[in-house]
Amino acid sequence: MDLLEDEPGSNAHEFTVSELSGAVKRSIEDQFGRVRVRGEVGRVSRPSSGHLYFDLKDDRSVLAAVTWKGQAARLAQRPEEGMEVVATGRMTTFPGQSKYQLIVDQIEPAGAGALMAMLEKRRKALAAEGLFDQDRKRPLPFLPRVIGVVTSPSGAVIRDILHRLRDRFPTHVLIWPVAVQGQACAPQVAAAIRGFNDLAEGGLLPRPDLIIVARGGGSLEDLWGFNEEEVVRAAAESVIPLISAVGHETDTTLIDFAADMRAPTPTAAAEIAVPVRAELAARLAEAGARMTRASAQRIDRPRQRLHDLGRAMGRPTALTEGARQRLDVWGARLEPGLQGLVRARRQHLASRPMPAATLRQFMAAKRHGLERATLRLGSVHERRLDRRRDRLAALQERLDASLSRAAGTSRKALAEQRDRLQQASLRLANAGPRMTTRRREALHRLDRTRQTLGYGETLKRGFAVVHGADGLLTSAAQARSAPRFEIEFSDGRMAALPETSPPRPARKRKPPEQKTLF
Repeated sequence: MDLLEDEPGSNAHEFTVSELSGAVKRSIEDQFGRVRVRGEVGRVSRPSSGHLYFDLKDDRSVLAAVTWKGQAARLAQRPEEGMEVVATGRMTTFPGQSKYQLIVDQIEPAGAGALMAMLEKRRKALAAEGLFDQDRKRPLPFLPRVIGVVTSPSGAVIRDILHRLRDRFPTHVLIWPVAVQGQACAPQVAAAIRGFNDLAEGGLLPRPDLIIVARGGGSLEDLWGFNEEEVVRAAAESVIPLISAVGHETDTTLIDFAADMRAPTPTAAAEIAVPVRAELAARLAEAGARMTRASAQRIDRPRQRLHDLGRAMGRPTALTEGARQRLDVWGARLEPGLQGLVRARRQHLASRPMPAATLRQFMAAKRHGLERATLRLGSVHERRLDRRRDRLAALQERLDASLSRAAGTSRKALAEQRDRLQQASLRLANAGPRMTTRRREALHRLDRTRQTLGYGETLKRGFAVVHGADGLLTSAAQARSAPRFEIEFSDGRMAALPETSPPRPARKRKPPEQKTLF
């Protein structure tokens, strides 16, 4: 057997796998410390760790890219498959798989074309789910009591909306402040829409009847938050009717398709939300006037018709005047005729006495004839009454039908007027006793004041009033000159006479004697 001899070794340095991988890593990181790469986003992976893995590719090559969890949360634009972007980051290697990759910390769309392509792709996907169907749209309330506005509290948009609502129809407005651009825009707007829908009816915070999502104009990048899928889904799921007023008239976002109504501007959204109060008042007044005129006509026309029919029927007194006059004439003739007939019959009976049997027979025959005449007269009278009663009932039915048709529309107004009259009667009935009580209390107060200020209370304290023939005496000289006067005390008066003797002069007091001291 031939033995194989070992070949002599070379002078090349032997690297370990880790050493070689580290050298390649340092070389790539030194040469490509900070790069910007343009390409189309390929496969996108979002594992539960929060990191973001995706590919950047062109027509010939593929570059692996990764964004760590902390950086992914701060990205202004999330990568989506098929989107052309410009990624900024640093190159490095992953020794565990012997591959190089780009650590991305910033992503920008490659241009308006890429954004529009991604927007169109997202719009078609959401439309395929039925989020933009017209049968999902809810009608807006005619006069919402509470309006929820989702917008920035510091911009001119909210001032324009409030000013327009104040001019047209002042309404209670709830403002949910949100960021209207940037990374925080989409989650805050979606949370605001869902938050308004989660408010309980009858709670401490009123639940809006209408939601307005508003923002001023801007570029496509500024309005991109309203194109996010979570905002569109929140708008489509909203139970409360929603008006989208994002941007100007030429700006279009995906929330416009999901909203129940799109307004070209925020000011136009306020005009759509509420009507003009002055116009409503004018329409209400016009409708009230028309209803009053119609009600009056529905009553006046049957009344006039009834009056015309009444004139055609004639006056009841005119119909009975002739019969009453004939009755009076025959009544005046009846008494003398009856008296003459009685005298003649009495004379005839006296000259030719009639047997009792014949008289009874005659009376029975007359009674029988009278009964038959009474029956005939009663039946004739009943028939005439029945005919008159039937005719009167027919006229009454026609009258009731006319009045019911005329008063049917105004029954509610009459009931309201009756209620108002009853209330006014109650107030009037209560006003009399209240006024009497107030006047009685005022009279008592005046009487107490009179007693307090009158001189009768002064007399009770020991004073008196002197009455002369010509009035009150207020000095001693007047009392001396009066022939007679009366003194009034608290319990009555008594007569008094003035003194007849002149008053004694007052004695002069002697001056004290002066003593001389020696």
